[in-house]
Formats: sequence, C-alpha cells, structure tokens
Amino acid sequence: MKILAIETSCDETSIAIIEAKDGLNNPSFKILSNIVLSQVKLHARWGGVVPSLAKREHSKNLIPILEKTLRKAGLLNSKVKSQKSKLQLKTIKVLEKTLEREPELLQQFLDFIPKIETPKIDAIAVTVGPGLEPALWVGVNFAKALALVWNKPMVGVNHMEGHIAAVLLQNGGISNFQFPISKQISKSKKQISKQIQFPAIALLVSGGHTELVLIKNWGDYKIIGQTRDDAAGECFDKTARMLELPYPGGPQIAKQAENFKKYPLTFRMGGWTRREMEKEAFNIKLPRPMIDSKDYDFSFSGLKTAVLYMLRDMKERHINIGDFTPMICHEIQQSIIDVLIAKTIKAAKEFSAKSIIIGGGVNQMKKAAKEKLPSTTLYLPVPKLTADNAAMIAAAGYLQALNKEFMGPKKLEAKGNLGL
Repeated sequence: MKILAIETSCDETSIAIIEAKDGLNNPSFKILSNIVLSQVKLHARWGGVVPSLAKREHSKNLIPILEKTLRKAGLLNSKVKSQKSKLQLKTIKVLEKTLEREPELLQQFLDFIPKIETPKIDAIAVTVGPGLEPALWVGVNFAKALALVWNKPMVGVNHMEGHIAAVLLQNGGISNFQFPISKQISKSKKQISKQIQFPAIALLVSGGHTELVLIKNWGDYKIIGQTRDDAAGECFDKTARMLELPYPGGPQIAKQAENFKKYPLTFRMGGWTRREMEKEAFNIKLPRPMIDSKDYDFSFSGLKTAVLYMLRDMKERHINIGDFTPMICHEIQQSIIDVLIAKTIKAAKEFSAKSIIIGGGVNQMKKAAKEKLPSTTLYLPVPKLTADNAAMIAAAGYLQALNKEFMGPKKLEAKGNLGL
C-alpha cells in the first residue's frame, strides 16, 4: 500500500510517500520520498512561530513540495496533450469552497493538478492535530482537494501518534531503527526482533507537548502523564530567550551544552577556567521539577522561574552571564532530561513495559536514555525523523488504514488541541 501524507501542524511544510506492507503485528515500510521545508528562519525574527505566517507559507509551498515529492517517488507523470482535460465545473466549485481561505493554493492547485496523471497511491493521510489550527486547516483542506480530484480515501492522523510511529521507519529502508541496551541482548541489529513488544511506554517531546503514553497495541493509547504548564520545548525556548540565544531555543541550548562538556578543565571562558566554574562557589544547580512526584505529570514553569532568579542574582553580583552561558545551558538541559528519564523509568517499571519509545526532539536524550534504561529495548527514530515530517504521518496513517479508519470530507477537520 502506498500512502501520501501531508504535515502542516506548525512551521514545517512536509509531504511524503511511503510504501507499506504486512499487518499490525509486524508492519514494514519504505520511504519513497519525504520532503520537508522548514520555516524556522522566517519565524526567528519574531522569537517564535507566528500562526498567520505559518499558514501563509504552507499555502504557498504545498504544491511545489507535492511536485517534488511525486517526482522523487517516481510517481509524477504529466498528461499528454490529448489526455489533458479541464476539471468539471461541479468539481471546481467544490474546490473553490474547500480552498476559499487559501486563494494562492487554489490557483496553484488548478494550474498543476489537471496537468498530471493521478498518482498510483492508495490513500491520503493528513495531520489533523494537535498543532496551530490555522496551519492545520491548510493541510486538511489540501488533503480534501486531492482526495476529491484523485478519488482516494483519507485518514486523519494525530501528530503525536506520528511521533510514535516514526520509530517504525528507517531512512531508505524498511522496518524500525532501534537501540537495544539490555545486557542480555546482542547489539547486532540482525539479531533484534523487528516487532515492537507491548505494552510499551512512549515519551513524546514535541513543541508544546510533553507526554508519557501507555501503548497496549498500535492505536490503543492512554496518556498517563503530561505537562501541567510549560512543556519541555517551551522551557527550552523561554530560558534560551533569557540567555539572549536565538530561536529556536532547544537546539541553541543543546549546542552550548555540548560545547561545555567538550571543554577541558583548564579551558578559559571569560575570566574563568572550567575547573574554577565547577567549584562550589560557582556551581550552578537548578531544580528537577516534580522528579519525585507520585504521578507521571511534568511541570517546567518552576525551572524557568529558577533560571530567571539565578540570572538576576548573577547580575546583582556583577557576574558576566555570557561567561557562564555554556555551563547554564548544560544545567538547564540536564535538569529537563533528568526529569524526563526518571518519569519514563518509573512508568516502565509500574506498567511492566517491554519496550520504550522516545519520539520528537530526542537527539540530546539519546545518550542519557541508553545509560539509564539498562533492561528494556529502547526505540528511537533516526535523527532525520525526530523533527516534524510527513513520513511519520504516513506510517501512522497506514496503521489506521489497516483498521479501515477512513474519513469523509465532512468528518475530517483540524483540531488544535486534539488528544491521543
């Protein structure tokens, strides 16, 4: 089965086509194309994602990305002159109604789609939430328009389920990409089962969402913990802004933290060596919010406040914050990771998880997870699939297609606060 997927939940515009086979017990996938266009540079000047700007960029870029995606997948075929036909007036009226809020997209659609043959795909998957609702609607309406003209069934995909399903994808190949860390399991990939064992615990860290999910089977999800205020990603962005680091904050803090870990103890940062900084008088220690709570919820607003007070205290002591930025970033990142990993370990033990999945912005957590989860098979997506992309939406869409969870245009709608 070939699935074409569309992802427009935030500031990445992405379309992918995957080829999937086998059932829910052991699905396998091949990525035929996965084109992602990031808007990060456009939003950086505003210090965060502007929904109206994200919506406009999605509308402008979906057709060019679709063309590239079809071409890369080998599914772009232009109609010969004798085959070219205009869309029926009735169809055009439906398209005009569907894309009435995206006039630029409508015009590009009418210029491009009638000129190509219907691609050999079996279904269309699209992110319906959670995310920025204006951005989501662009993708949803585009999916409806394609489904109408191409006569293809649609599935609406939860963005967070996409991050879970991302572990089933391996760039350029099939099946999942995993990191076995049990002492009883060989590190040879050839000796690892391709099948994820259930129950599983998924830690999802994506934008404004930080969640722990109990998975009993594909499609059977229960959120057992989530953020009560600021999510991990929001905490990274806000503390980075306090340190006058560029947007987005997460990668900037990770970069600074990595630099700090690489510095030798004699390396000088401003007027201090790393050894001097790490002495008690200069040691920077931040709280680990809710790390010992009895539940699985998260709260990072207190960490943000602690950073604010720490920086204020340093200024009052006439300490040059710039000298300490790498060290502060290391501590911010470590504080967040410690909480995430501790909660995940606790959940895995209580629910006797056979597998742990980490989805979303996980690159900086990979090493910590491997070190602190010694008795469970840990699954992570390949680095290119940790950020938002349509391939993961296609994978989740395939799982829904197997269950015949198709939706008509009237039921398919964007929901910014959609839960799993």
